[in-house]
Amino acid sequence: MSSLAEHYGLDAKQLESQYKNHLSNYREWDQLSHAQDWILFEKNIGSYVGLDETSLSRGELYTVLINKDAKGRKGSIIAMIKGTSVKTVCDVLLQLSRRRRFQVREITLDMASNMGQIAKVCFPAARQVVDRFHVQQLAFEAVQEMRIKARWEAMDKENLEMAYSKACGQTYQPEVFGNGDTRKQLLARSRYLLFKKDIAWNPSQSRRAEILFREYPCIKKAYYLSLRLGLIYHQCKHADTAMTRLARWYDEVDKTGFESFGTVARTVQTHYLRIVNFFARRSTNAASESFNAKIKAFRAQLRGVRDVSFFLYRLSNIYG
Repeated sequence: MSSLAEHYGLDAKQLESQYKNHLSNYREWDQLSHAQDWILFEKNIGSYVGLDETSLSRGELYTVLINKDAKGRKGSIIAMIKGTSVKTVCDVLLQLSRRRRFQVREITLDMASNMGQIAKVCFPAARQVVDRFHVQQLAFEAVQEMRIKARWEAMDKENLEMAYSKACGQTYQPEVFGNGDTRKQLLARSRYLLFKKDIAWNPSQSRRAEILFREYPCIKKAYYLSLRLGLIYHQCKHADTAMTRLARWYDEVDKTGFESFGTVARTVQTHYLRIVNFFARRSTNAASESFNAKIKAFRAQLRGVRDVSFFLYRLSNIYG
């Protein structure tokens, strides 16, 4: 808007105001009265939908329901509702006709309990599928938790050794490994390689991983546990096979005694029925994540959101 105003020699604020109040038909929008809290497009509902949350401004969360068949284009938005409360979201989604709601055959979502309750109440005939990337992310975070714990211990040990050397009037010389890293640096610089498959490591990462796994066998075991969880998704074609592999993986985790992985295993056990639903159509919530990225990119283009209702109006013109 500022670029257009500058090109035609107009006042940018005045042009923006005229566009908003007269040229855009914003004031005649049929959802203007409640746009601050929710917008709803019943005609956009389809058989396969995605449920997620996103932030528009000042950290305020909106629950977003999209039609995955629209492929992120016109007709993607089914609903955007301020907040993530089950009652608030359900009150809006239940305004959709019963026929339309029972038309939904599958809904992808994360493991948040409120999302599961919303899906159950509003779309009781739909198969719920927990996004595979959220499950795998839990395992990666468990590995990182073990790395961070080891790093704090290494830092604490180094501080004590430095204090002891100073008290003895000696110069402190930290332990240096073959690749030039100190123990503290080794643990700090191993962060990104633990997110990648070992076949994707470059030579320096392979060398660092070799030293890390030699010094910390528990991190090595945790790393390969996280990879094996990903292989279940990659290799299994049927739900029965996946359930068997998940049960074996759960037993492996139980035997290790890793506290952080115990939490992952219990989470997988709690949601296993919705997790194995993935193998029916291999559906993920990538469409919702991609749509959230589009919202954030649009927000960045506008340099933030000052008027939420007008922002949602413009968003609905593109994706509604």
